Order: sequence, then structure tokens, then C-alpha cells
Amino acid sequence: MNNNCPRVSVIILNWNGWDDTIECLESLYQIDYPNYDIVLVDNDSRDDSIQRIIDYCKGTIKPESQYYSYRSDNKPIEIFEYNEDETKNELNPTKFNGYNDLSPNKRLILIKNTENYGFAEGNNIGIRYSIKTLKPDYILLLNNDTVVEQHFLTELVKTGESNDKIAAIGSKTYFYNFNGRNDVVWSVGGTVNLSRYPGYHDIDLKENHPVINNSKMEVDWISGAVMLIKTMMLPKKLLNSDFFFGCEDVDLCIEMKKKGFNMVTNLDSIVWHKAGVSKSKVRFMGISKEITTNLNFMKMHEKNYKLHLPIHMLQVIYRYSSMLIKKIARDIKNSIS
Repeated sequence: MNNNCPRVSVIILNWNGWDDTIECLESLYQIDYPNYDIVLVDNDSRDDSIQRIIDYCKGTIKPESQYYSYRSDNKPIEIFEYNEDETKNELNPTKFNGYNDLSPNKRLILIKNTENYGFAEGNNIGIRYSIKTLKPDYILLLNNDTVVEQHFLTELVKTGESNDKIAAIGSKTYFYNFNGRNDVVWSVGGTVNLSRYPGYHDIDLKENHPVINNSKMEVDWISGAVMLIKTMMLPKKLLNSDFFFGCEDVDLCIEMKKKGFNMVTNLDSIVWHKAGVSKSKVRFMGISKEITTNLNFMKMHEKNYKLHLPIHMLQVIYRYSSMLIKKIARDIKNSIS
């Protein structure tokens, strides 16, 4: 291991998604960065995720991907397993014995939660464990439904080390499969604009957002699907667990920007994300998910921009009214035809 490189704790959250998780893990175990730890947090999966992940580490399940060729030379991968309570208390040193003697691609830390805490708190459990036990220079939040390019982490750390004011770094993230294509951008970060629903927005590279210093661009927020954060710049409360799922990444970036830190995307760091897509990039959201999403928006506005909350509520009312009118019009048209 190259101890001259900053140490990175990669936090991956799994919930009933072992097949995506092992594809993600295999891509991580093939990166060129020499000083990282993988902390896999299982959010009380109710399928056979734990056993399948164990089987992968033994080498009995071999994930296939269009983005890499499976490697068997680092199998078996040794698992250091903890339950949720053990991460809160003093750790049993015998469980950790020999961990640092293994190369990063020969080891996995597995934390088993007793319930589904959602994205924010599920990740927080892994972050707290990492800070207490591994003492990393960086925390990397990484969705389990991503696949990473070999140099992605090297590029992220390079950007982080280039400027003391940079708190978080994101990758150029492509759709894993956009109608058969793997070169369609899903996210490069975004901007905050409270005058337009929902208050934060993805950056479209076609709009010529300024790129600075060799493929790096400053942004207002970075997606939690892949976000490298300097440990010392994390807020004490970490991810806001008031958001069960959604807006916690934007909220975290807002908190760090309030302290004068910057968010940057490195366009040379490449990740693919299994986001749901259609030809028009518009996804239908069920009404319960729509309501949950807007509640998260309002929580974020109430916490950070109270003066703008009435405007946002009016935007939400307008949005729902438009959706309802369109639905009624479709129903009338269908009943006539």
C-alpha cells in the first residue's frame, strides 16, 4: 500500500440489491488508487443479499459487466463483519487483527444494520465507523448501483489535494445504459436557483457551463451517488437524517458552502450509474414518491432558505394543479375515444 496517498473510506449502502452491489464492488477492486477501504453497510436487507455478497467474496459468484473483465486473482476477499451495535461501542480488536496486512482489493468491511435507516443515516453509520476506526482523510459516498472506471478515485483525490478550499468532489457520471448507449451524461453536479422549482438543478454540459483548470468545474452541489468529501470538512451531524431519501446530498453541500468551502466536479473521473431512463429523460413518478420528494424539498428550504419557503410551496401547488388538470384532460379524451 502507498501510505503517501491520502486514505479513502468508500461507503456503499446495500438494501435488497446484492446483484448491483457485487458488480460495483468488482469494479472498485480493480481501481488503480492504492490506499482505500470499502465499508459496505447493509440496511437490513430482506433478501439473501448478505449471503450473496459473501459468496462473491469467496469467488463463487462472478459478476459480469460491460465495463470490466472479472478478476479472480484477488479472491477470496476477507470479510471483517460487524453488527450495528459493535460499530457504536469499542471494537473487538481481534476482529480487526490482520486487516491492515491485506491489500485494499483483498478485504471488505461489512456492517449489518438492524433496520432500514434510509440513505442518510445508513451512510452515517458507515461514516462514523470509518472516522473512529480507519481515520480516513476522505470519505467517498458511492451508490451500490454504480460501476467505476479504473482511474476515477485517483482523479477525485488529485482534485481534492489541489486546493485546501475544496470540500467535495464529484465525477462525470454517465447513465449505465441509456437506450443502449453508455456515453450519455447523467450528472456532473448542479446549481442552486431558488426562483425555479425545485430550487436545485442539474448542470447541462451543452449549456457551456464554465470548465476550469483542466476539466474541472465548480458547482453548487454534487450527487450523493458519487461524492468524495474531505473528512475534516464534514459537518458534525454528517448527512441530515431528516431526509430519509432525497435532498441529503444537496443539503450537505449547502452546509459546506456556508462555511466557505467549494464543490468541484472532475470531468476526467468517470462513473456509470443505473439511473432509470426513457428516451425523453423524463421518468413518471408515482404520487407517493412525488409527495415524499416535495416534502424533502420543503424540509431543505425550511432549513436553509426559510424566506423562500412560501414561494416554493406556491410552485408545488402549481405543479400539482398542472398534473391534475392534465390527468383529467387525458381521462376525458380516453372516455370519448
